[in-house]
Amino acid sequence: MRILVVGAGAIGGYFGGRLLDAGRDVTFLVRERRAERLAQCGLKLRSPLGDLVLECPPTILSRDVDKPFDLVLLSCKAYDLEGAIGSVKGAVGPDTVVLPLLNGMRHLDVLDSHFGAGRVLGGQCVIAATLDSAGEIVHLNNLHSITFGERAGGRSARVDAIAAEFEGAGFDFNVSDDILQSMWEKWVFLATLAAGTCLMRAPIGDILAAPGGEALLLGLFDECSGIAADHGHRPGEANTARSRAMITEKGSLITASMLRDLESNAPIEADHVIGDLLARRKAPVAGASVLAVAYTHLKAYEARRDRTAKAG
Repeated sequence: MRILVVGAGAIGGYFGGRLLDAGRDVTFLVRERRAERLAQCGLKLRSPLGDLVLECPPTILSRDVDKPFDLVLLSCKAYDLEGAIGSVKGAVGPDTVVLPLLNGMRHLDVLDSHFGAGRVLGGQCVIAATLDSAGEIVHLNNLHSITFGERAGGRSARVDAIAAEFEGAGFDFNVSDDILQSMWEKWVFLATLAAGTCLMRAPIGDILAAPGGEALLLGLFDECSGIAADHGHRPGEANTARSRAMITEKGSLITASMLRDLESNAPIEADHVIGDLLARRKAPVAGASVLAVAYTHLKAYEARRDRTAKAG
C-alpha cells in the first residue's frame, strides 16, 4: 500500500515515521524547507516508547505528485486544511482513501466537498507530541494511538487493509465500528479541556485548586456533552467516567495543546474545536454558557494577534 503522509510535523512525522521504520511504503508530502531539513538531518523522534532516527526519509513536493496514492494520512491543523487539500489533489484518485486525524467534525464536510464522502474515512488520534526548535519530534507521554473506521459503520475491505498496514508499526490502533461516536467523544473531552485550560490559562490541577474550579470544568463537560447528545452522540458511560476522572484529577498538569499554542502566540483552532461545537447546539443551555465565554476569549486572542501582526 502506497501511503502519503501530509506533513512531517509532530503528528504526521510521528505516525508516518513509525510506519516507515516498520517497512511500510511511506512518502511525506512537505514544503521545500522541510524537505531540505529532512534530507540533511533526517527525521528524528524522541519518545519514552523508543527514539527513532530515519536518515533521508522519502519526501515529495505537491508540484511533483503525479499519480494517486492508496492512502492519504491527513494530520494538519484545521486552519491549514484548505492548503493541505490543494496540495494533495494530485494524490487522490478513484480508489484513494483519505484518513483525516483532525479534531472535531467540520473537516469532514470540507473533505467531502472536495473528494466525495465515499473516499473519506472517520478517524482520530490520541497523542501528545510537538516539534522542538531543532525540528525534532518530541513525544510527551506514553499515548500514541489512531482510531479509524467507516463513517457508515461496520467493517470493510479497505479498513481491514489499512489495519494490516498499521499492525506491528509501533503504535496502537483500533478499528471502530462506530467511528463517529468515537470522534464526538474525543471532541467533547477536547473542547472541555481547551475551553477550561485556555480560559483559566492553567493546567487542570491549578484550576481544581481554585475556588469553583471543579464546578467550572464539570459544567463545561456537561455543556459539551449536551451538544453531542443533540446529534445523537452523547458520550457513553465508560467514556464519561474516564473523562470526568481526568478533569477532576488533583494536581494534574494536563492542558490542551491549544493553550500551548496560545502561550506561544501561535495560531489556534478556536473555530474548529470550540466555535463549530457551539454552532451545532440545538437545545438552549441552562444559565450562562461557559463554552461561549471561552470562545469569546479565544477569538479576542486571535483579534489581538492579527492586529499586532498587521501593526508590526
